[in-house]
Amino acid sequence: MKADMLDAVIEYSFDGIYITDGDARTIKINNAYESITGLKKEELLGRNMKELTDQGIISASGSLMAIETKKPVTLFQEFRTGKKALITSSPVLDKNGDVIMVVTNVRDLTEIYNLKKEVAKRKEQKQKLQQEIENLRDKLLDSNIVARDKRILSVLYLAGRAAPVDVTVLLTGETGVGKEMFAKYIYQNSARRNKPFIKVNCGAIPGDLIESELFGYEKGAFTGANKEGKMGLFEVADTGTIFLDEIGELPFGMQVKLLRALQEGEIQRVGSTKNRKIDVRVIAATNRNLEEMVRKQEFRQDLYYRLNVFPIIIPPLRERTEDIEPLVNIFTDEFNKKYVSEKFFPPEALEILRNYRWPGNIRELRNVVERAMIVCPDNAVGVDYLPSEVRIVTDRGENGARSAEIDLRQHLRDIEKQYLDKALAEYGNVRDAAKSLGMASSTFVRRRKQME
Repeated sequence: MKADMLDAVIEYSFDGIYITDGDARTIKINNAYESITGLKKEELLGRNMKELTDQGIISASGSLMAIETKKPVTLFQEFRTGKKALITSSPVLDKNGDVIMVVTNVRDLTEIYNLKKEVAKRKEQKQKLQQEIENLRDKLLDSNIVARDKRILSVLYLAGRAAPVDVTVLLTGETGVGKEMFAKYIYQNSARRNKPFIKVNCGAIPGDLIESELFGYEKGAFTGANKEGKMGLFEVADTGTIFLDEIGELPFGMQVKLLRALQEGEIQRVGSTKNRKIDVRVIAATNRNLEEMVRKQEFRQDLYYRLNVFPIIIPPLRERTEDIEPLVNIFTDEFNKKYVSEKFFPPEALEILRNYRWPGNIRELRNVVERAMIVCPDNAVGVDYLPSEVRIVTDRGENGARSAEIDLRQHLRDIEKQYLDKALAEYGNVRDAAKSLGMASSTFVRRRKQME
C-alpha cells in the first residue's frame, strides 16, 4: 500500500521526476517528465544514461554528474518540445557513501521564461513610447503651410503627390525656408500619419554618438552606456516616418550604415551582431548642395541617389513675396496670444517687410516680427521698430543687385505725419485720434512734436 501511495505521489507530481539506480540505469519516470521532455517511458526505462547521452536522446545528464561528484547537480535544459526546464539531480548515498540512486527533479520554466520575455517586450514598448513622446513634443505645433505665391503652390502640389506614395523624399532649400513644415505636411498626408514621426537633426548630434542615437546600443556597448541598452531612433520610428534634417552634416563614416538601413530595411545596434528589421519611411532635408559634396567626395554618391528619389526644392522667401504678409499676420496672431496684446503692422511697415531680401527666410521673418512687437510700446508696430537692416529699401536691376538707396527715415516720417494729422483732423481731439491709430495719447503728442 505504501509503495502504491509513493507511486501515486510521483505520478501526480507537477514536476517531472526521473530516477536512476547507482549505475545510472533508468528505473522510474513519471507522466510529467514525458509531457515536459517529449520523451516516452518505453524509450528510456531500463536504459543507461550514458547510452542515452551518447545517442543524443538526452543532451546532458545530471544523473551522471551526480554519480560522479556524489553531490546535487543543477542544469538548465531545453527540450525538443520547446519547453525550458531547470533540472536538479540529487544522489542518494548508502551508509558507505556509495550512490545507490539518483532522483532528478525537472521543473518546467517555460511559462516563467515567456512571462519574462513578455515583461521585457512591454518594457521595450514603454521605452519606445517614452522616446517617441520626447521626439514628438513639437508635433502638436501648427504645421499649416502658407501658400499664396504661385511658386510655393507648385512645390506644395509636388509634396501632395509624394505624400501618399511610400517613397523617400529629399527636401532642399536655404536655411529657414520651412523644410520641417513640408516634412510634416508629407507625413500628415501619408498612410503613416497615425504612426510615429521622429525628427533627427544630424548636425546637432556629436559624431561619436550619432550611430548609437540612430541605431541604438546593447548594454555594456561602451563606457557610460545605459546598463539596459537603448533603442535607436530608427527603432522608435518603426512603422512610421523619420525626418533626417541637415542630412548633409552626417559624418562620412556613418553614411554607409545609413545606406544599408535604407536599402536592406534593417539596422544593427552598437555592440550587437543581430540585425533588426525596420519599416520606416525616410524624409531627408538639407540646405547644402549634395551634388557638389559628392563631387568633392564629402558625401557618398550611392547614398545621394538613394535619398534623391523624389526631390523637392523649396524656394527662399524673397522669391515668394506674396506670402510675406500672410506670414506676418500669422506670426502677429501667435505673439498677440503669447504676450496678451493687440498689436498689428500698419501698411507702411508691411511694405518694408515685403521689400526686404530675407536671407534668413521665414525663420528670420518670425524673429523680426516678435522682436518688433516686444520693443514697440504701441499697438501699431511702426517702421521705426523694425531692425535697421530691414528698413533699407532698395531698387534692384535685372540682375537683382542693389542700385540705389533712398532717405527712408524721412520718407516714413512724412507718411506717419500724414496719418497723425489726418486722425487729429477727423476726431478733433488727441485721445480719440491716438486711439484710432492704436497709440497712447502721450505717444501721439510726442510723435507730432518730434515732426514739427
